[in-house]
Amino acid sequence: MTALLVVTAVPAEAEAVQAGLDDPTVTVVPVGVGPAVAGAATARLLALAEAAGRPYRGVVSAGVAGGFPDRVPVGGTVLGTRAVAADLGAESPDGFIPVDELGMPAELLGGGPAVAADPQLLAALRSALPQATVGPVLTVSTVTGTAPSTEVLRRRHPDAVAEAMEGYGVAVAASHAGLPFAELRTISNPIGPRDRDAWRLREALTALTAAAVALRSPPPSTC
Repeated sequence: MTALLVVTAVPAEAEAVQAGLDDPTVTVVPVGVGPAVAGAATARLLALAEAAGRPYRGVVSAGVAGGFPDRVPVGGTVLGTRAVAADLGAESPDGFIPVDELGMPAELLGGGPAVAADPQLLAALRSALPQATVGPVLTVSTVTGTAPSTEVLRRRHPDAVAEAMEGYGVAVAASHAGLPFAELRTISNPIGPRDRDAWRLREALTALTAAAVALRSPPPSTC
């Protein structure tokens, strides 16, 4: 059976995921912070595996995230229905313009401003984690830290449940490799005015270990 690739931003997240696994068919790698480095590093891992004749069967972006307070609690688990490039676009006097509305040819937009999770991989994760909150996860290059910017995100993405910094980059790498993608996050802090005292990283990493059990049984279609 080929391996499932699980990528995290930092080693602490990778260690938390690995602690919940006992499965040699799951490879866990910290690839760095932010969509650019995470996407580039994931693409390299996928290309090397394919060149070696051992392609991965799918890719999961995993780690901690900020959650919209009325949609998912701190310590909760999130499964992304799509990874959204929330700050990819242009500012204007009338507000933010998403990249797909700037008139660029579709072939220059990669996976577009949002990449959907693979339906079968997502269904398998939902079955294993029935308590998880399910919805779009925003990918940002700057963590939201004020009430006005939080409200802007709410208006632009009314169905989003969380924000993180790597999902969209990883999703584009998986899409270009023709592989299923999903995003698994646990919530360390509420999205809003920046308050490090309100962050619960230990609880989020513990929840990530518990959620990692879902990665042991990928759907047959991705094997």
